[in-house]
Amino acid sequence: MQPANLLLLTIVLSMVAYGLGYARSRSLAMPMGGIRHLKSLPFYYGARAALWCGIPALLVLGLWAAFQGKVIQTLVIGSLPQEMLPASEGEASLLLSKISNVASGSLPPGFAEAPIVEAAERLKALREQSQMFMTTLVVSVSVLAGFLGWLRVRPALNARTQVESILKWLFFACAALAILTTIGIIFSVAFETFRFFQKIPFTEFIFGSQWSPQTALRADQVAAQGAFGMIPLFTGTLLISAIAMLVAVPVGLLSAIYLSEYANKKVRGVVKPLLEMLAGIPTVVYGFFAALTVAPFISNFAASLGIDASSQSALAAGGVMGIMIIPFVSSLSDDVINAVPQTLRDGSLALGATQSETMKKVIFPAALPGIMGGVLLAVSRAIGETMIVVMAAGLAANLTANPLETVTTVTVQIVTLLTGDQEFDSAKTLAAFALGAMLFLATLLLNVVALKIVRKYREQYD
Repeated sequence: MQPANLLLLTIVLSMVAYGLGYARSRSLAMPMGGIRHLKSLPFYYGARAALWCGIPALLVLGLWAAFQGKVIQTLVIGSLPQEMLPASEGEASLLLSKISNVASGSLPPGFAEAPIVEAAERLKALREQSQMFMTTLVVSVSVLAGFLGWLRVRPALNARTQVESILKWLFFACAALAILTTIGIIFSVAFETFRFFQKIPFTEFIFGSQWSPQTALRADQVAAQGAFGMIPLFTGTLLISAIAMLVAVPVGLLSAIYLSEYANKKVRGVVKPLLEMLAGIPTVVYGFFAALTVAPFISNFAASLGIDASSQSALAAGGVMGIMIIPFVSSLSDDVINAVPQTLRDGSLALGATQSETMKKVIFPAALPGIMGGVLLAVSRAIGETMIVVMAAGLAANLTANPLETVTTVTVQIVTLLTGDQEFDSAKTLAAFALGAMLFLATLLLNVVALKIVRKYREQYD
C-alpha cells in the first residue's frame, strides 16, 4: 500500500478508536449514574484512544518512509558487480537514476547493460517487499496501540490532562520541525556552496561579469573552465523585479485605496473579486501572454520609433510579472487600510480635513507598516518567479540595464542547472547551490531592512 493510502487508513483507524473509546467511557459511566461520575468528558476518552492509535503508527510510517529509499538504494548498488560500483557520489546518483529509469519503464531494458537490468528488477522487488512490510507493521502498530488505549479507559482516569499534555508536545514538535527544517535547508545549501567555492574562487563568483557554466568535457576545448560570475544574473533579477514593482505597487496600492475608501459596496463587491482573480491564473498562462502578445508588441513599437529591441526583453517579463502580483499588493493593502480604527477617520474628518487629506495624512501613515509587508511579499514573489522569465526574457545572461534587451534571473539559472540527470561533483551543478545561497542572503537582507522600516513607523502610530 502506498504511504498516502496508508496515511488515510491510519486516520480512519484513529477515528474508529475515537468512537470505541467514547462509547466505552459512556458505557462504564452508566452503572455509576451518568457521565458526571467520569473524571473527564467522554470526548477526552475518545480523543485519548485516537491519539494512542494514530501517533505510534504515524511515527513508524514516517521513519519507514524516510529511510526505506536509502536502504533500498544501498542494497541495489551493493548487488552490482565490482567493476560497476560507483567511485563517487555523483556516479552513484547517475547510476541509480539509470536503474530507476529501467525499473519504471522510461528506459527500455535493451538499451541498458545486463547488470543494470538485474539491478532494476531487484529494485522493483525490494520496493514491493518494503511496501508490504510497511503496511503490515503500520496497521499492526495502529490496531495494537488503539486496543491498549481502549482497554485502559477507566472512570477514574484523567483523560483530559493526558490529551492536553500530548497535544502540547505535538504542537512543540511541529514548531521544532519547522525550525529544524529551516536549519537543515540552510546547512545543506551552505555545504554544497562550500564545495562549489572549493572549485571556483569566491572572488570570481562574486565579482565576475561573465556567466557561462557550460564546462567542456576536454581541457583543450574552448572555455573549458566555464565562467561563473553572478553579477549578470543578479542584475537581471533586480531589473525585472524593479520593472514588476513599478507596475504592481502603484496600481495595487491605488486600487486598494479606491476600494477601501472611495468605492461603494456594490462596486467593491464586483471589482475586488475580479482583481483577485489575477492571483489564480497559472504563471505559465502569464508566460504565454508575455511571449506571444506583450513581447512582440514592445519589439514592434520600439522598432517603429527606431529603437533596437529584442524579441525577448526584461520589459515584457517585468511588466507581465507586475500584472501578476498586483493582487498581492492590492489585497494586503486593502486589508491593512480597513484595519485602521474608524476613530482615526472620524477624528480627522471632525477636525475639518477632507477625505483625501484624511487618507494622505492619517490613514496611509497608520497603515504603512502593513503596506510595507505587502510590498515585501510582492518583491519576494517577483524575485522567485521563473516561468514568465523563461518564456518572455530568455536565458541569455547579459550584463545590461537596458530593459529592451534579453536578460535572465537567478531562479531561471538554478532551474536550468538542475534540470535532468546531473552529477553533483561538477562546478556547473554546484553553482545552483551557490546562487541559491546568495539569493537567500539577499532576501534575508531585504527582510531585515523592511522590518526596520516597519518597526520605525509602527512605534510612531501605536
